[in-house]
Amino acid sequence: MVNPYMEMLLATIIWSTSGAFVKLLRLPATSLSFFRLATPTLILAIFFLVKRSTPFRKNPKFMILASSLNAVRMFFYFVAYNLTSIGNAVIMLFTWPAFAVIFGRIFLKERLPLKRILLLIFSFAGIILVYLNKPLTFGNKDFLGMSAMVLSAVVYSLTVIIYKKESKNYSNLETVFWQNLVGAFVFLPFLFINKPWPTLFQVGLGSVFGIIIGIAGFGLFFAALKKLSTFSASILAYLEAVFAVIIGVIFFKEILAWNVVIGGVVIIISSIILKLQTTKV
Repeated sequence: MVNPYMEMLLATIIWSTSGAFVKLLRLPATSLSFFRLATPTLILAIFFLVKRSTPFRKNPKFMILASSLNAVRMFFYFVAYNLTSIGNAVIMLFTWPAFAVIFGRIFLKERLPLKRILLLIFSFAGIILVYLNKPLTFGNKDFLGMSAMVLSAVVYSLTVIIYKKESKNYSNLETVFWQNLVGAFVFLPFLFINKPWPTLFQVGLGSVFGIIIGIAGFGLFFAALKKLSTFSASILAYLEAVFAVIIGVIFFKEILAWNVVIGGVVIIISSIILKLQTTKV
């Protein structure tokens, strides 16, 4: 039996390579979104056909909504990686638990005790710290890229709320299928609209990217989730930020400013504690 902690560790390592794939592929965000979303959709569609099962239910409106939001999320996600460093992008990505707490209060009427309010303030202070040495102008690529990732995190936190409500109606693989479905069709035209067209190398690497992140990464994650508590899996997932920063520094010679390091630590620590608080209550 495979150790679930090893499965989760491998999943976070796989996820942490997303930024590296983006830097190597050098494709527009719409083309990147297509490869990331279409490859898992196609493979899982074939899987369901072979198994003679269907991910479609009588009333999938919430899954369609979540899938549409995920398409928006992926666009901002790849815009971020195209515009700023891997380190900057991945740190801002992990602001999503703070937004999930806010939306959980709004849509699920979850409790918001004083401890969580203070943690939210702490988390947003970390965001401000990360932005500290960035000119607040649309002419600055780092500012635009980090802001795009914050928008991606906001949208992702909304999808988490929906998947949380619908998880009892769908299996893990069905959820992954729905997660990618709408975006696969939305971004298909851009594969031909964007010029120059992807080279054979980019098509191959883009397909590998979709398989590794969308199938292998999430497959390991859901396998581990069946044996680990949600909290344990969530905490281990934060290693993605560490691995991604290491990849950026070693392979892409990125340099992290002091305020990004401290702000990132503040964001991740507050997010971990928020996870702990929401798991307890």
